[in-house]
Amino acid sequence: QVQLVESGGGLVQAGGSLRVSCAASGRTFSIYTMGWFRQVPGKEREFVAAISSSGGRTSYTDLVKGRFTISRDNAKNTVYLQMNSLKPEDTAVYYCAARGGTATMTWTSAYDYWGQGTQVTVSS
Repeated sequence: QVQLVESGGGLVQAGGSLRVSCAASGRTFSIYTMGWFRQVPGKEREFVAAISSSGGRTSYTDLVKGRFTISRDNAKNTVYLQMNSLKPEDTAVYYCAARGGTATMTWTSAYDYWGQGTQVTVSS
């Protein structure tokens, strides 16, 4: 079992930056591939980024490529999402998720554990 707790969300102006974090507890964090997803009311949860257990592989949705960076610190059991050049359309609740295995999957059903989410609001 893995418990995930996101933090770092908030309100930022368009063009600004924000970093959200996800702290994991429970079983060995370093064996899990980690992902970030986001969701706005009335829409399905969508993939944002993922990072392999070792941190050697990452993947991103085209919507954030070049603006967002996912990273992890296995010594701290934490995964990060650095978000730069934020746009109003990035406004959403951001969730982190964990899955066993090494592939950086992009669909929600591939992930076994989820955090409660953190709100990110980008004002225009």
